[in-house]
Amino acid sequence: MAHDNISLHGAVIGYSDAFHMGRSHLAYMRDAGITPTAACDIDPTHLARAREDYEGLRTYANVDDLLSDTEVNLVAVITPHNTHADIAVKLAEAGKSIVVEKPMCITVAEADRMIDAANKNGVTLSVFHNRRYDGDFLAMKETIEKGLIGDIFQIQAASGGYHHPGTWWRADKAISGGIMYDWGAHFMDWILNFQSGKKVTQVTGFLQKRIWFDQTNEDHGKIIVRFEDGSSAELTQSTITAVPQPRWRILGTKGGILEDGSVKDGFKLYTRVADITATADIRNKPTEWNSYYKDLAAHLNEGKPSPVTAESARRIIAVLEAAEESSRIGQSVAPKYA
Repeated sequence: MAHDNISLHGAVIGYSDAFHMGRSHLAYMRDAGITPTAACDIDPTHLARAREDYEGLRTYANVDDLLSDTEVNLVAVITPHNTHADIAVKLAEAGKSIVVEKPMCITVAEADRMIDAANKNGVTLSVFHNRRYDGDFLAMKETIEKGLIGDIFQIQAASGGYHHPGTWWRADKAISGGIMYDWGAHFMDWILNFQSGKKVTQVTGFLQKRIWFDQTNEDHGKIIVRFEDGSSAELTQSTITAVPQPRWRILGTKGGILEDGSVKDGFKLYTRVADITATADIRNKPTEWNSYYKDLAAHLNEGKPSPVTAESARRIIAVLEAAEESSRIGQSVAPKYA
């Protein structure tokens, strides 16, 4: 929900060394005209680093102390996935707008609580789906919107390899949500954006545990999504895939897109011209993750559209949760938010 030309003061919850995400969020905020004001983390060494990175930054060891900082009016939540919902609700009740790292949460019930709290307290809730600003996605989306491949009827997307998933919390299903909740959340967001405006009618999930029994995440996951027009999308995420797969294979009525590493910094376009199939190498656009916070600042101060609405992020969680249920019961299900 937009405000009128307020002075934006940003904070982050979570400032660990993992990908330096806390530092990056504050840098993106600063570039967007949002003043980096505070950081919260349970580890004092992380807070000391935050003060070194940002002179004058206030630091807090627990969320409740940050809530009392009346100057802070925008907070990015960069914590394990299963903590997002409770923290976001607390922030909303304290009157602070919220950015949650992806995935938004683990369940639709959590997403509903977060959205209800934001609406009740008149604050903005958004999710940092920064990869909507990735150069390959932007170039593919432009190619699709220009009609160069016609109407999409099938999408295949995949990432992963054959490797141990690691011993950190992202490999713990109770905390992370499972194998589909990391890169899978990005890919599902891309898929739903490529198929913008199409309702999901059916989700089929296949989640398998085969090799890495010392961790609780699944080793291999596949989701098949059916849209209202009969088109489909298939997403695979795996840590036991010994044979490579293309990152993207998108088929349309007039051509297609293939991203398999054969085009440096780009992808192959196939398009029908005068009854023949022509090919072209399409270069990626620049990746501009910092544009997310610039767009969010414009939303908060000027009433422009949110860069990522909570409802669009909830839709991703609905598909992932439906895939979980489908895999468990052995049949397709309809997502709660299509």
